[in-house]
Amino acid sequence: MEHFSHWQSSKLCCAKILLVEGEKDLAGSIVSHLAGAGLNACTVASGIEMEHMVKHREFDLIILDAVLPGEDGFRACKRVRASFAVPILMLTPNDAVDRILGLELGADDCLAKPFNFHELLARVKSQLRRTIYNIERLEPTNIMTFAGWKIDASKRQISSPEGLGVTITAAEFDIMLALCKNAGRVMTRKQLLSFSHVGTAGPVQRSIDVHVSRLRQKIEQDPKQPTIIKTVRLGGYILTAEVKS
Repeated sequence: MEHFSHWQSSKLCCAKILLVEGEKDLAGSIVSHLAGAGLNACTVASGIEMEHMVKHREFDLIILDAVLPGEDGFRACKRVRASFAVPILMLTPNDAVDRILGLELGADDCLAKPFNFHELLARVKSQLRRTIYNIERLEPTNIMTFAGWKIDASKRQISSPEGLGVTITAAEFDIMLALCKNAGRVMTRKQLLSFSHVGTAGPVQRSIDVHVSRLRQKIEQDPKQPTIIKTVRLGGYILTAEVKS
């Protein structure tokens, strides 16, 4: 256990974080607090610069402010999410609608401003733990199939029946994996939150619902009438397809 903790710390220190923040003072404060926790981040001030960076470099996490000069962070998030699966932690105005919008546009977690830096660090580390050394990597390669789809737990990838990779967020993958491991069982929203470590950006119910809705858009033939991930009234969700290892 001690060896694992040391390995965990060393991996976090090597994490590549991109901070997208238009306020110089706030950007400086965030970088300072990250550095105090042994984490490093490079910074840009706009969505255009962010897109340029992710096209030419690999990152383990993006911290994206929703309020940016020029194009707002919401649009930038949607555009980057369309092509890249890097986890995104959005900093949003202190409004539930904005937090939900961030999730709907592809953010893995949202944190309302003004925020406590200790909470920011906790959420950053939570995302990095899942990205860098998720527990599945400590187990033998685990590939499961359902309704023609393939989910590779070790590589954290999902492929369509045609063999095409699907762009998916870290939170969406965690929920899909939890459903596959519990196929045929009703999973409550709180259980999915626990299994998947989805960011608690607002009410648990709404947060999970947004991620499941995005999953359905990607794997269901008709997202409005899902046949793979079904809603159970007053219960939660259930993966109805047979899962084979």
